[in-house]
Amino acid sequence: MANFEPRKYSRKKTRQISVGKVAVGGDAPISVQSMTITKTADVDATLQQIYALAAAGCDIVRCTCNDIAAAEGLAKIVPRSPVPIIADIHHQYRMALAALEAGVHGLRLNPGNIRKPEHIKAVATEARDRGVPIRIGVNGGSLDPALYDKHGGLTAAAMVESAQQELRFFEEVDFDLVKISVKASNVPLMVDAYRMLSRVTDFPLHLGVTEAGPLPGGLIKATAGISTLLLEGIGDTIRYSLTADPVEEARAGRQLLESLGLRERKNVDLIACPSCGRAEVDVIAIAQEAQSAFADKKLPLQIAVMGCVVNGPGEAREADLGIAAGHKRGHLFVKGRNVAVVPESEMVDALVEWATFIHEHGTEAAIKRVDTTLAEREAAKDRSVALAEKGDDANHDTEKIVEIRRTVAGE
Repeated sequence: MANFEPRKYSRKKTRQISVGKVAVGGDAPISVQSMTITKTADVDATLQQIYALAAAGCDIVRCTCNDIAAAEGLAKIVPRSPVPIIADIHHQYRMALAALEAGVHGLRLNPGNIRKPEHIKAVATEARDRGVPIRIGVNGGSLDPALYDKHGGLTAAAMVESAQQELRFFEEVDFDLVKISVKASNVPLMVDAYRMLSRVTDFPLHLGVTEAGPLPGGLIKATAGISTLLLEGIGDTIRYSLTADPVEEARAGRQLLESLGLRERKNVDLIACPSCGRAEVDVIAIAQEAQSAFADKKLPLQIAVMGCVVNGPGEAREADLGIAAGHKRGHLFVKGRNVAVVPESEMVDALVEWATFIHEHGTEAAIKRVDTTLAEREAAKDRSVALAEKGDDANHDTEKIVEIRRTVAGE
């Protein structure tokens, strides 16, 4: 496999801060965040979820700190967590101070909920002294009412001004370990707000579509907003806000960054044809079986599942490994080269076995371990059979060509 090289998007240069051991902004890799849904006071359950999120590719995890029990729970969670922990603060600024005492690696403050300047500056001062960053988490659903009045409702400008107001309070106490988000549940509004914010600040930006909703709609909304901005070079860390198990958020975030070439692949990228009348097997079922088989395996390979041997190998030529169905058999190919033929019932098992070998030894070694001539001969036979079922001239192309020439000639 080739060494990973990040996709060269024209990414806006931002300041870099550190959330625990994770750098955010500047030239640091774009990080993935999520949030626990357990009660933070339930230390064991929360840690279990944090470890599951980390295993799914999450770099930073946020936990709510809404009462004393939660703050005390954070004091036990932070030293045992495999990733940095951010405390989510809403209405009570003293909970932010308590979270800092618990040792969290970052805070998230909603400027629409904590509005007294003295409270904001008290938190910023303590965070400054401890070297702990704060995210200014603007939410379209909870702006200061005065901003709604000033801007005639919820607008991108209102959200950006909310962030700028908070920044001014931070500046008064010389605090600049900041990242910012301007989230909305409306995708075009969210995109406009981040574009506007990116033009007026160089602080790192945390991207997300808030309250995106359940799958699959929430996944689509979040991807539409986040990927639009990433492709424009905007954004330093991301979070999918789904009405689902937070592990799904981490997986989605990781897969998005890998798909865009912004993070090195850690898991299988499974590609599959959408199936059609040529398919010799139930492509959907086999693809799902393969996805389950590879779910917990850390194999950074692209693997293809194709429904027929006519177009399958060519369409997935760049995949590290693939299989194409043909007359109750699976034709296995590595980088477009046929290497084996296996019974239909063994297709997924063969993919797992070959993927493991390729990961350990490389594609060249995989190709060399078999006689590819035999596999290529068998694949050619199945392709010939598949084509013969439709006839040499299934589309009556000879007659059609005559008609095409007459049409062009104006006859």
